[in-house]
Amino acid sequence: MTALGFLYPGHSAEDDYPRIEQLLGSDVRLQVVHTDIGEDAHRVDALLEMGSDARLGAGVEELRLSGADAVVWACTSGSFVYGWQGAHDQVRALARTAGLPASSTSFAFAHAVRELGVKRVAIGATYPGDVAALFSSFLTDAGIEVVSVRGSGIITAAEVGTWGEAEVLALARAADHPEAEALLLPDTALHTASFIPDLEQELGKPVLTANQVTVWEALRLADRRVNAPALGALFIKRPLVQV
Repeated sequence: MTALGFLYPGHSAEDDYPRIEQLLGSDVRLQVVHTDIGEDAHRVDALLEMGSDARLGAGVEELRLSGADAVVWACTSGSFVYGWQGAHDQVRALARTAGLPASSTSFAFAHAVRELGVKRVAIGATYPGDVAALFSSFLTDAGIEVVSVRGSGIITAAEVGTWGEAEVLALARAADHPEAEALLLPDTALHTASFIPDLEQELGKPVLTANQVTVWEALRLADRRVNAPALGALFIKRPLVQV
């Protein structure tokens, strides 16, 4: 049994996690601990407070008691808002506090893009434009070419959590770009776990979503690979290339 721990801000789309656990169809347990987000706002000052060491540290003990093998801060905006170096400092502090391998959703996106072997991506964000631009800058610092960014101007995670498949599909269509090899949907408040293959079929390319890559990142930290096509191209095992 592999136990994976997630610090999830507030309550919006956390039901993606039991759904993903079911779709993994393996001996993997996903443990979600909710952190206090303070003010629910996609605004830089509020996001910096949401991702502070004190708020993350408050949930760590519960994850340790659950027997987690790794922990991921399941928040994109509350990590990339710190910038490339600041986000590294954030996960290092989390790893020290937890005594476990640690990461965040922002790094999960960077690592997942590399896993897929793509170079150019488009971003379809629920955030206001200035916050979406910070995610683009984070990916650029990771060596990824961002060919387009679309923000939706939504301020609260609570509103994002009300979106269903129709709204997500509309965002994906609007945000896609012909030069992009993959589309990224970076908000963990967005429900996507039930229809990633439908999004990929619609766009004809891989789609990376926040809760999907967060779980994949935790599996990576735990040195696990799970073949789960229902979670999209990222979860399809690829044959080793013979040299």
